[in-house]
Amino acid sequence: MKVRSWLATCSASTCATSTYDSTIPFPLNPSHSPEQLVSDCSSDNRGSDTSSSSSSSDTIYSSLHSNLSLQTLPSVPSLQKLFPESLRFSVSHISVTSIKPQPKHPITCVALQGNFLYAASVNEINVYDRETFTLLDVYNSQDSSSGSVKSVTFCNGKIFTAHQDCKIRVWQMTMTKKHKFLTALPTVNDRLRRFILPKNYVNVRRHVKRLWIEHADAVTGLAVNKGLIYSVSWDKTLKIWRASDVRCLQSIKAHDDAINAVTASVDGTVYTGSADRRIRVWAKPSGEKRYALVATLEKHKSAVNALVLNDDGSVLFSGACDRSILVWEREDSANYMAVTGALRGHGKAILCLINVSGLLMSGSADRTVRIWQRGVEGKYCCLAILEGHQKPVKSLTAVKEDEQSDVVSVISGSLDGEIRTWKVSVSRPSSPSSTTDFLKWNL
Repeated sequence: MKVRSWLATCSASTCATSTYDSTIPFPLNPSHSPEQLVSDCSSDNRGSDTSSSSSSSDTIYSSLHSNLSLQTLPSVPSLQKLFPESLRFSVSHISVTSIKPQPKHPITCVALQGNFLYAASVNEINVYDRETFTLLDVYNSQDSSSGSVKSVTFCNGKIFTAHQDCKIRVWQMTMTKKHKFLTALPTVNDRLRRFILPKNYVNVRRHVKRLWIEHADAVTGLAVNKGLIYSVSWDKTLKIWRASDVRCLQSIKAHDDAINAVTASVDGTVYTGSADRRIRVWAKPSGEKRYALVATLEKHKSAVNALVLNDDGSVLFSGACDRSILVWEREDSANYMAVTGALRGHGKAILCLINVSGLLMSGSADRTVRIWQRGVEGKYCCLAILEGHQKPVKSLTAVKEDEQSDVVSVISGSLDGEIRTWKVSVSRPSSPSSTTDFLKWNL
């Protein structure tokens, strides 16, 4: 099988491209060395009392290497079958583009909006044309006090960014493709409405009170659904904001430790993952206007770092420091969701997950990206392992190029300061008697 790869290394002003052909062998018995079975993340992704000051590249990287090997959930059965006899999946081609923003800092978040790629590097947000990878804008570069950008999302034509200084900032792209700062959440008007009454204050730590609409620590994740914005923080809270007037509608003490991830289903159900090793499910009871706890999902043995839903919201994937991706499926019981199994293969902590067009992509502190696809009877295939980063893969985003093709662009951001793009074309199952090819690229 021929695989054609294009590797481009780009700086802010130059771009060099090399082209080569290679024949990729199909290993029949891929093995993993003992070193690949060492976890690089402690049971807490972040201590609950850590301050929200910005950290350097070395600090971020070293925090991922703080513990001995963790158990990989031996009680949970594996769902992946790398060589199922009844399926055939293959990746027909892959192209790689590398962008290295200057100055070189860890990439903490990547996100796509239309033809624009947003990449956060410490406090700066770089905006690129997704097709040409031309740098269009760099904003928030003057506000170093905001700390690192943890998440970027989009709603109602505006860009929302989550920061380490406890704030959510709102931006808008102008006609010249520059970004204008609009406000920070909570807004001044929202504060003025509430600051007088004592009942609007909550204890955030001993002898320290804040308005309940304020986050008291780094905002680590954002999710959007039907005009609502959901934010989570190391302060252990989930907050719900109305996008139209950016007012805070509700604040929930959601976990017993720092919250690292949030995702929302199309039906409005919200999932939060925490360093307390739990995933909690939130929804509005029938006839109610406020969110309430629906279920607590407990199976991980270490901090939950990443959550993502499948296309229809019926399957939840969770990644943690225990190196496993757990697969949860809806069931009609008090537990709401049940774990059906685990996807294993990463050698270190799972840091990010993304699901696009039936493909699950996972990024890890082992510096690789894995691509998974569901087959028959709920089993999964690891279609490819994408290598090339020199440090942990912190963020992923992906998009299907068009409805007529199976080409998916996978974009990864790493603590090595590099953004990589893979264009992956995946063939669908062909015949019941064919076999699965397992590919691994060394890029």
